[in-house]
Amino acid sequence: MSSPTPVATFVIWAMLSASVVCGGFDPALAGQIAVSSNAAAETVALPPAANQPAPEPHARAYLFRGALGPIFSRGMDRLTEKIEHAGVTANVYEFTICRLVADSAVREYRRDPAPIILIGHSMGGYCALKFAEVLQAENISVSLIVTVDPAHVTPSVPLNVERYINIFLSKSVLGGGDVKPAQGYQGDYASFDLSEQEDVTHINIDKMDLIHQQIVNKIVELGTTRAKTDGEAVPVRYVVPPNTAIELWDSGTPVVARPGDTLQKLATLRHLPLWSLTQINRESDSAPLVPGQRVIVPRHLVPFAEVSAPPPPKR
Repeated sequence: MSSPTPVATFVIWAMLSASVVCGGFDPALAGQIAVSSNAAAETVALPPAANQPAPEPHARAYLFRGALGPIFSRGMDRLTEKIEHAGVTANVYEFTICRLVADSAVREYRRDPAPIILIGHSMGGYCALKFAEVLQAENISVSLIVTVDPAHVTPSVPLNVERYINIFLSKSVLGGGDVKPAQGYQGDYASFDLSEQEDVTHINIDKMDLIHQQIVNKIVELGTTRAKTDGEAVPVRYVVPPNTAIELWDSGTPVVARPGDTLQKLATLRHLPLWSLTQINRESDSAPLVPGQRVIVPRHLVPFAEVSAPPPPKR
């Protein structure tokens, strides 16, 4: 059977999106909650800290498909399985029952507090941010949100979100949500526009194994990473160049330039792609930096295991 045309897909998606934004779905029509397989999870070993066993990740992940999710958002199902395989409780749902799942999550959190992760594709990304707003009203924080080409109507990142990553296509009609942090936001924020990646579309962006693996790694790290890391978290926004590997940094952090520093030198010393520094700082890659100049570099959050281990003994 041939797949639906892009025009037909857009019409159906727009009808579903409009009903959610303007009036909301009747839960009775939403159908049963679609959950991922309950196969036994396999725990991934983490590096021990100070010769002590690393704690198993204790968190709950809620994933949401977009419109016509069972057809076009199956990447969320695959990602759910990978998260479960890493030892973290994860379930996948249709975005149409977003509020029902959020209310249930509040009750579950009251019974057993645990870090909350929200991930959504297309209208599922819209759902993830609305879900976070529900939690904010209940004074519950969200450890991580990842939106994958969310809808244009997706709201800003609320203040209760500790870490937010948006992976999107700015030229996408079906997605294209360039989500911004709300005023006063102090968490980690990173935005990755993949519109220059020729092989990435709204239909396959949720199925990229490289992105899946990085998301799973970040979720596993939640149990060993400070909620608020040392140093300033600077929001970072990138247009990823074509034919470039996609690396999901958590935010940026400022460093002070020393005499003789250039962006090229900093990129080499910190094992970063040069384009990431030139985009953030809007400086020539080879021009000398002014000593004392504030330069923003992308960073990953550092797990406890890396910061709490004792220094090696002196010889």
